[in-house]
Amino acid sequence: MCQTPGPVAGQDGPVFRIKLPVRVDDLDTNGHVRGPAYLGYADHARWECVWAAGIDPAQLRARNLGPVNLRTTIEFHRELFPHGLVEVCSEFHWGEGKTSRVVQELRSAEGTLVATVESVSGLLDLTERRLVADPSRYWLELATRPELLGLSGRDGGE
Repeated sequence: MCQTPGPVAGQDGPVFRIKLPVRVDDLDTNGHVRGPAYLGYADHARWECVWAAGIDPAQLRARNLGPVNLRTTIEFHRELFPHGLVEVCSEFHWGEGKTSRVVQELRSAEGTLVATVESVSGLLDLTERRLVADPSRYWLELATRPELLGLSGRDGGE
């Protein structure tokens, strides 16, 4: 997913890439990056993608909606060490139900795959406290660059 430079076509759209610094406070007592930091990199990359797609979270709140994470899994492949960058590649996948999936690869500055993170999310109606059907429709309505969210060519009514 993340090895080719530039935009990469995925199942639903291009891969969003961002490079983040590996900070000293991300380390554990073994001198490598601790597990929760990988999740922080993944969360940060997802939100940067949402912002790059032109969506301000306040727009969702104005519609009485809030994104919720339902499940996140992480698979560690290699150690990640400090004083460098980690590249996070994010690819969104949309289905017919109430959830979406984001698959992310984290790679060292040398291009080595260090972790894979997969998240399942939905949009919560903040009054009803239930997931809304077809969350892609709401993201598509708000996005100025829907292709970053894998929503190119979608009409929002699928």
